[in-house]
Amino acid sequence: MSESRPAPHIRIALPDDEEELARLDRATWSTLHAVTPRPQPPYNPFFDERHHPDDYLVAELHGRLVGYTRLAFPTPLASNAHVRQIQGLAVADEARGLGVGRALIRAAVEEARRRGARRLTLRVLGHNTPARKLYESEGFVVEGVLPEEFFMEGVYVDDVVMGRSL
Repeated sequence: MSESRPAPHIRIALPDDEEELARLDRATWSTLHAVTPRPQPPYNPFFDERHHPDDYLVAELHGRLVGYTRLAFPTPLASNAHVRQIQGLAVADEARGLGVGRALIRAAVEEARRRGARRLTLRVLGHNTPARKLYESEGFVVEGVLPEEFFMEGVYVDDVVMGRSL
């Protein structure tokens, strides 16, 4: 008999989450999804003038922060203000396969709607098959591919633009 697992609790990040989010971000860094170098000390602040706590949705399981996603404007242009973009999704290794990523994506869709968005977009590396399948299962479609946009560890990697209407 399979045991039902608890659903993650999703909420807007708080300033006090910064240290835990920074730790999670460093722990989940991977060339599967990161185009920037592996973070090294001294670490930059997680929150700064461009990354505010209310831009992030966090997932908690059993009172522990186990994931986050950032929901932001893709550009500062007023003509683009009806669009939000998922800019990052991280799930702690011990919480993978428990529905945390899916819950964060669904919460991002609802939060983008709540904030008045008509579209939600994201960019994902072409070789990140698990993420692409998750996004597709939640209604995102490939809207464009930037071939060989990144050169990582000796390999050219496509940047895939995905989106959906809200």
